[in-house]
Amino acid sequence: MAQPKYIMNIDKVPHLSDEEKAKLKQITEKFVFRVNEYYLGLIDWGDPQDPIRKLVIPNEGELEEYGRWDASDEDTNYVVPGCQHKYDETALLIVSEVCGAYCRYCFRKRLFRNDIKEAMSDVQPGIEYIKEHPEITNVLLTGGDSLILATKKLRGIIEQLREIPHVKIIRLGSKMPVFNPMRIYEDEALLELIREYSTPEQRIYVMAHINHPVEITPEAKKGFEALHNAGAIVVNQTPVLRGINDDPKVLAELLDKLSWAGVTPYYFFINRPVAGNNDFVLSLKEAYDIVEEAKANTSGLGKRVRLSMSHTSGKVEILAIEDGKAYLKYHQSRDGNYGKFMILDCPEDAAWFDDLPGNEQYWDAPKKKWDDFKGANEKIAQKEQPVT
Repeated sequence: MAQPKYIMNIDKVPHLSDEEKAKLKQITEKFVFRVNEYYLGLIDWGDPQDPIRKLVIPNEGELEEYGRWDASDEDTNYVVPGCQHKYDETALLIVSEVCGAYCRYCFRKRLFRNDIKEAMSDVQPGIEYIKEHPEITNVLLTGGDSLILATKKLRGIIEQLREIPHVKIIRLGSKMPVFNPMRIYEDEALLELIREYSTPEQRIYVMAHINHPVEITPEAKKGFEALHNAGAIVVNQTPVLRGINDDPKVLAELLDKLSWAGVTPYYFFINRPVAGNNDFVLSLKEAYDIVEEAKANTSGLGKRVRLSMSHTSGKVEILAIEDGKAYLKYHQSRDGNYGKFMILDCPEDAAWFDDLPGNEQYWDAPKKKWDDFKGANEKIAQKEQPVT
């Protein structure tokens, strides 16, 4: 199969009317647009509520006042250009500011602005930092999408990481397994790279972003199989999103199809309160109930998934929401509060950890690790200040 053609201008999407294109143009002027012909082919264009359509076609709610550009304060985790270090054992290399598609709910929408530069084509500062920090056993290549990189570029990064004895796991954050699976199973050089560097002692994990069972096509399954045969381990994570997968039957089907294909269900996330994401918001109670009903209708393999919030202070796992109370614990913690159990009042409209009264007693505002780094919240706030 030939590689699909990419479309970066909303006017070039043939399924939209002229009126729709005119409405959406103002959104794409603020939030960049990108998709490909293969993925557009998964959309039922006769259904205006089609979930795949909502994933990649802009929506007018993106222009509503809501959230922050960097809702988890990732700017405080940068240690050198292009490298974040939030949890002791894991470092992030922001290797790309490009994705196969720009998902409309993306929590890093800020990277797709022309005035924000966090991804680095030169990852050397990050690699040198990782070399000097033996507590780092996991490195996540992300962005953007790590598999949008040319295989030659990816090899150069992975080869350097494999020369660092304490780096045991390399993770590739990507939606390519479902957005453009041909990029995986048709690229023998990529599969050879994985075969070479994903070994019984040091694995490569592909952290897939599969939001809906419709994305698990025969081509996607062929891509999963190619990755498995090359020695990669594939896991999946997705936010629970209003209008896309906020249905227990849909999530149960997703958990089943992932398990059947040998893809481990890893995380269900609460949608981060990011600028432009208002249309996707569910309350914590809604998300919890949907996930629990979905888990009740899948096997123990599907039930491995965890529901959590990627908060400034860490990954806050939602254990239960019952009788107006949220029962939570720190699954990951910026400040070392692993396993910390919390019981907080949970208002009906609470949609994020910060919405829970009393949450502030469990964490402190973060301090920058790299004083000179200016993040999106700061940059954009300064830029958008009214002239007096």
